[in-house]
Amino acid sequence: MTPSTTHLVLIPSFNPGAKVYSTVAAARENWAPVWVVVDGSTDGTGEELECLAAQDPQLRVVRLARNSGKGAAVLAGLQLAAETGFTHALTLDSDGQHPCARIPDFMAASLAAPAAMILGEPQFDASAPRLRVKGRRISNWWANLETLWVGIHDSLFGFRVYPIAPLLKIMRGQLWMRRFDFDVEAVVRLCWLGVWPVNLPAAVSYFRPDEGGVSHFRYGRDNLLLTWMHLRLLGGFVLRLPKLLLRRMLA
Repeated sequence: MTPSTTHLVLIPSFNPGAKVYSTVAAARENWAPVWVVVDGSTDGTGEELECLAAQDPQLRVVRLARNSGKGAAVLAGLQLAAETGFTHALTLDSDGQHPCARIPDFMAASLAAPAAMILGEPQFDASAPRLRVKGRRISNWWANLETLWVGIHDSLFGFRVYPIAPLLKIMRGQLWMRRFDFDVEAVVRLCWLGVWPVNLPAAVSYFRPDEGGVSHFRYGRDNLLLTWMHLRLLGGFVLRLPKLLLRRMLA
């Protein structure tokens, strides 16, 4: 596989358990290069990943000293990627839920439309927790309101390709988007900048603890974080409404 000089796979990882090794292996089977940002993990996976990277020149491990959240880990990776000359990054969760076999298709879509963001539209199976499937509809409705329905099919699914420069511009300009609020706020603010979404279907799998599944999602804490995020975004939406309406009229 010829390594890409513009597009890389970026995997933020915090105490993912053994699933991270099969996730990284599957990502490498489908793309090069692959970077893993170890976000202060304490489960030993950071050390093992570094051993794997020592044997694979297309696998890079970036270790952060302490856990700062998914958005902070992605930001650290994006900054290094930009410095290295990459223009786009496909983000992929480390817990095995995302379909690595779809990486080439998402990268091809990004290469065909480099100004767009390529968003995964999750295809749920019977393993998906009902509460989470239904609950995400609320966040998706708000995200579409805040962008005047430009076409975000799913605001929470983290399997997506971002153009790096505009996302860095957004994240460097404010202090939010560092934790679980990252995925939703990123797509809304990118839409505000005029980065339009392209949606592609992608299967998602949920694993039980006995299957090696690890989840850091906490219903109370993270739903409060999402609520506060949408309140912020709604305020920003109101301020931008005339500009957004004009853009939609001219589109």
